Amino acid sequence: MDFARLTYMANQIARNFAAQGDAAAALTCQHIKDYWDPRMKAAILAGERSGLDPIARAAVELLES
Repeated sequence: MDFARLTYMANQIARNFAAQGDAAAALTCQHIKDYWDPRMKAAILAGERSGLDPIARAAVELLES
């Protein structure tokens, strides 16, 4: 998996849900759970998170738990 591409995708999803306010991270997390294949989820969980926007980072942290 191209981690830079996954980071870009997670940030895009987060931006789309940003208008949802406090629910944005949970909605981003749910989207990743529903639509990303297991390899993609494993790669985003294992990778460096510094490139993630705050909502995307929070979503990945939710995905982890």
